[in-house]
Formats: sequence, structure tokens, C-alpha cells
Amino acid sequence: MKAASRPFHLAHSPVANHDHQEEPLNMSCSADLAPHLGNVSAAEYICNKFTDSDLAINNTYLLFSAYFVFMMQCGFAMLCAGAVRKKNTNNIMLVNVMDAVAGAISYYLFGFAFAFGQPSNKFIGKHFFALKDIPSESTYLDYSNFLYQWAFAIAAAGIALGSLAERTRFSACLIYSIFFTGFVYPVLSHWYWSPYGWANPYRAPGALLFSSGVIDFAGSGVVHMAGGIAGFWGALIEGPRRGRFFDGRIYYKPKGHNPALLLLGTFMLWFGWYGFNPGSFLIINKTYGSSGSFYGQWSAISRTAVTTTLSGTAAGLTMIIAKKILTGAWGNLADICNGILGGFAAITSGCSVVEPWAAIICGIVSALVLIWLNMLSERFGFDDPLEAAQLYGGCGTWGLLFTSLFAKKKFVNEVYGERPGGRPYGLYMGGGGKLFAAHFVAVFVNIGWVSATMAPLFLILKYLNLLRVSEEEEISDMNWSRFGGSAYPLDDDGIELF
Repeated sequence: MKAASRPFHLAHSPVANHDHQEEPLNMSCSADLAPHLGNVSAAEYICNKFTDSDLAINNTYLLFSAYFVFMMQCGFAMLCAGAVRKKNTNNIMLVNVMDAVAGAISYYLFGFAFAFGQPSNKFIGKHFFALKDIPSESTYLDYSNFLYQWAFAIAAAGIALGSLAERTRFSACLIYSIFFTGFVYPVLSHWYWSPYGWANPYRAPGALLFSSGVIDFAGSGVVHMAGGIAGFWGALIEGPRRGRFFDGRIYYKPKGHNPALLLLGTFMLWFGWYGFNPGSFLIINKTYGSSGSFYGQWSAISRTAVTTTLSGTAAGLTMIIAKKILTGAWGNLADICNGILGGFAAITSGCSVVEPWAAIICGIVSALVLIWLNMLSERFGFDDPLEAAQLYGGCGTWGLLFTSLFAKKKFVNEVYGERPGGRPYGLYMGGGGKLFAAHFVAVFVNIGWVSATMAPLFLILKYLNLLRVSEEEEISDMNWSRFGGSAYPLDDDGIELF
């Protein structure tokens, strides 16, 4: 028997009709089953049991996806710790802890309401502050979805912390995380993932951007691009680390102190991406069309995991080969790890609607984008210790455009639902230019929104002398000056053992 399913699915978004009430899950089930049983009451009883199972399966899937995404926070912490100098390890680790704990309160009080509060307008949500009156009967608006969305919010905020590493005051990072998680990111996610958002692809065709909307399935633009742009403004406004450039040339390029932590962080982020991208379906127990019970959302979820894997691995391999061609060496560990992460960031937008072969193209181009942006940043004296602005901002931008070029018609209709007249799909797949036009607009809107909110924040912090530590603290040791001691054991003479 076909399990009861919702009318349609919306990635990251509460699915509701215009009366703000979901259709009962067992309505179509009872109508289909009653003629075969000859008893309406029996049909309703059986369908209610299937409804209970359906909710349990989907909520369990969403909760475990949220746990996967939250593990990415540990991945970010390990990556950052390995990529900075030993003297700043405590600083960057505590900043990552702060991002999770402060982000939880900020998103609970304001962020979830701004993102998904219903009813709302096209710009911002207006209900469910501090989870007040959150509907318990809705899979898409209950606590499991809040947990999943919070994990996304702190992941987006954590990106810019890498750009600010080794020279930023702890208080500035705290203010940034609260503001970004509680306001900047939620408004952006509302536009694309709330059923009321102006760029959401589920709006009525006449209300859609270029009759298309924006397919940013798991957030190349909403999450990665936004975090990268925020990091760009933070790093630009506070300037490079002391001694990084001299007279317009590279004077000193600090190396990360622990390659093992760097690699561990990369693999933990890789692991978390399987909750980030496949988990963005939110539900798993749903069949597609008339294909029976052998093909459904679980098939698309599996394909999404594959496209995610192929993009990241293709990017890593491209980075290795490109570094060999450009420098004569196979590249260092940080280059390869960042290349892999760039491939993941790029595929996040279109992971559910592209073929595996297209995912490989996505990864190859994302590695080249990262290499080019790194060369450009050094030429102009821009210092980002983890290459976060280039990686997430640049590769996230490419990911949005990639989706508009390679989205397959069949997958778009399965994941987002068919509609009369058809949906626009990838330009290179024969779908015309409407989806590309919508994504092109989204790129500039994302840049404008994050720039208009984050640049003033960092400028105000700089004006108030709250952004950057003193020159003495930066040169000496932030572990001691700000966080009470070394991150590593000391010998009897007070010398670090590692």
C-alpha cells in the first residue's frame, strides 16, 4: 500500500496551503481504501495507523539529519584549530563554541520566527518568537524542524569566523554571531525557503521570479555564499594579520600548526554534509507519481548523497592536479582540503536536481574558482586565514549559477512538484533561460543583503575599538592574553610540549 504523503514537498520549508493548515495526511488514503474494504470506518482506522508511522519515520529522519549537521560544528572547530597558529588555538576553539551556544539562544528568540513564522509577508516572518504557539501537529513547524534549522544557522554563521581568525576580539565574534544568526541569515532563508518568500519556487506561477523562483535546495546561496560574504567584509574591514603583507607584496604566510586537526575537521564536515544535503528533503517516506513503492523520495535522497560526494571528490582531485601544474608540487594538505569543501559548498544548491556526471563538472569548476579567487586575494592584499570568503562565497556563488544551468527537468518536477505549463529547468538541459535569470538576480540580491547588514556592523565595531585586538596581543599570544593559558601541556619550565 502506498504510504500517505503530503501534497508536495518544500526543502527546508513548512508546507502549508493558503489557509495555513496542512491537508490531513490520511484524507486521500481513506478515500482510496474505503471502496476496497467496503467500510469507511475501517479505512480511516488503517490510514490513521499509517499516518502515525509516516510522521514517526519522517521526524526520525529529520532529527538524525539535524544531528549530522550539528556535527559540522565540531568539524569547523577542528578545521579552524588546525589551520591557525598554535598561539591562537584557544581563541578559535572558544569562538566556535560561542557560535553554537549564542546562536541557539538568538535563533530561538528571533531567528526561527523571522525565517519561518506564519503567516508572514514576502520579506520576513512574524510569528513563533521564542517558539510561542509553534504548531505541534505539523512536521514542518515542530521542534525537530527547529533543531534542523538552528544547525544550519550556526553553520552559516561559523563560516565567517574563519575569515576573522587570529586577530579579532572575542566580544566582536559574539556580537557578530548573535546578529547574523538572529536576523541576517533568517531573513535570507525566509526569501527562498518559506512558502511566503518572494524567491520561493512554490509560489503561484504569476508571483514567481521570472515564473521560476530560485532552486537553492540546501543553501549554496542562503548558507555558504552568505557566510562567505560576511567573512569577506569582516576580513576586509579589520585588515590583514600583522606582517602578512609588506609594501603590497606577500611578506609572510602563516601555516596551520596541526595538519591532523585540519584533516579531521575536513572529514567531519564531509560526514556532516550527508545530513546537510540529503537531509534537506526533510521527509523520506514519500513515493513519486505512479511509479509504485519502489521509487520515491528515498531514491532522490540517495542520488543527492552521490552527487554531493562526486562534487567534493572531483574538486579535491582537480585541486591536486592544478597545483601540480601551477607549482610543480602536488599542493599542501590545506589546499586539497579546501578544494574538497569548495566542491561540497558548490553542489549544495543543485544536489537534488542534477545528474551525477553534472556534479563532477560542478566540482571541477569550483576548484578552479577557488584557485583563481585565492590568487586574486593575494594580489590585492586580502587576508583570510581559512580562505573562507573565497571558498564559501566564491564556490557558493558558482553553485547557484551551476544549478540554473544543469537542473534536470525530471528531477525538478519530482522534488518541487509539477505544475501546469511546466517548470523552468537548467539552461544547458533545454529548459530555457528563466531559471538562470532568477539565479542571476539571486546572486546580486544575496550580495546586497549581506553587504548592507554586515559591513555596517563591522564598521561600527571598528569605530568603537571592539573589532581587533591590540598589536601586542596579536603578535605575542592570544591564548595567554585573552584565554588564560596555552592550549597545550607545558613542561616544568613553562614551555609548550607540542
